[in-house]
Amino acid sequence: MTNRLQGKVALITAAGQGIGRAIAEAFIAEGAGVVATDLAEDKLAGLKAKKCSKLDVRATNDIEALARDVAGALGPLDILVNCAGYVHHGSILDCGDRDWDFSFDLNVKSMHRMIKAFLPAMLEKKRGSIVNISSAVSSIRGVPNRYAYGATKAAVIGLTKAVAADFIKQGIRSNAICPGTIESPSLDERVAMLAKETSRTLDAVRADFVARQPMGRLGTPTEVAALAVFLASDEASYITGQAHLVDGGMAL
Repeated sequence: MTNRLQGKVALITAAGQGIGRAIAEAFIAEGAGVVATDLAEDKLAGLKAKKCSKLDVRATNDIEALARDVAGALGPLDILVNCAGYVHHGSILDCGDRDWDFSFDLNVKSMHRMIKAFLPAMLEKKRGSIVNISSAVSSIRGVPNRYAYGATKAAVIGLTKAVAADFIKQGIRSNAICPGTIESPSLDERVAMLAKETSRTLDAVRADFVARQPMGRLGTPTEVAALAVFLASDEASYITGQAHLVDGGMAL
């Protein structure tokens, strides 16, 4: 621990598991006062956060209420990390209107809601770092059967750049992290689903995910969290509007 985030207030969505959990733990270790949120509040157990809260990032009223509560208790955020997301599996032929709308609502519009609720206080403070979790599978690279997901994560990059451009002179930085394939409960669920759908073994399906990583292994949530710490910290004070890959060479 080097206290790189000492004295900063950070809020993280989907902090109950996977990348969000790793970022919350890394921020706490670096001295930040963390507000950890998740739709499944029980998953936040064990986090030494300043505040743990159930949050549906698809519910504008709930987000606005949380913004008021956080401002009253801890003051304006220094850091906002948007991690909530969903991976739709399939091509355009497998994607109905409901799949498309849900994917964009959770993966993109949730970030719109969160930033809109918490940005005003950051602007009053004239300082803030926003970190949005996008993906290497986005405008950076297309992969099979990630039609809706890739479209949403490309939109996240566009959203990130737009926020950066609008508020660059007002002390706000906005960056995106674009992971490759990361070990997580979400990945385990997708592996199990594909194994069932294709009548293949779990090991065989997982091997396919590993094979698309040039490094020959999956990434870890802690490797993504290390980049999030950097982007949230003052060390990244001259960096904004960028899509940062942590992908094991996937986009090469």
